[in-house]
Amino acid sequence: MTIQHPAVESILNNVLQRTNGGRIKGIHLMIGELVDMTDESIQLSWDHTAKGTLAEDAALHIRRVPAELQCMACFQKYHPDSPEFSCPRCGSVGAKVITGEEFSVETVDVE
Repeated sequence: MTIQHPAVESILNNVLQRTNGGRIKGIHLMIGELVDMTDESIQLSWDHTAKGTLAEDAALHIRRVPAELQCMACFQKYHPDSPEFSCPRCGSVGAKVITGEEFSVETVDVE
C-alpha cells in the first residue's frame, strides 16, 4: 500500500499556504465515490504527509459524493451499479461523469 499520494500532498500544501501559519485543527474533504482510494488509505497518507507540519494533528473529515453518470446515447442520468458503467435504459457504455470524481477541500478548521 502506498502511503504518500500526490492528491493528499497537494491538499496539504494548499492548506498550509492559505492558513498563514495557524495550527490546523481539522480538514473537511469532499471525495467522489469513483476516486480509487479508501478512507483508510487517505487517512494513512495524510498522517504520513502531514507529520512535522502545522497540520500534523488535524482531524480529517471525509464526505463521500455519490457517482452520477449521464448516458451519451440517450442522456439518461444514473448511478453506476457495475464497473462497466452501462446505461440501465439503453445499455450504452458511453457515459459522461457528472459527479463522483471530486477530491477537494470543503473547509479548514484553524486554531
